[in-house]
Amino acid sequence: MESIFPLEQLIGFTGNIYQITVAASRRAYQMSKIKDPELERNAGKAVSLGARQLFCNKVSYRIDDGNK
Repeated sequence: MESIFPLEQLIGFTGNIYQITVAASRRAYQMSKIKDPELERNAGKAVSLGARQLFCNKVSYRIDDGNK
């Protein structure tokens, strides 16, 4: 059975943990707002699902420096 949270990818992650945490949180918010059916299939674990989508490259994120 696949873990809801991508622990293996988190352990090997070499990027900025704060940035990916914020990205996962924002992705979770997006999925909650649109009532993504994948949430129900994953026991409503929105942040874990968002993190898995990021680590598995199903979705991507970019850093906005706020100066534009």
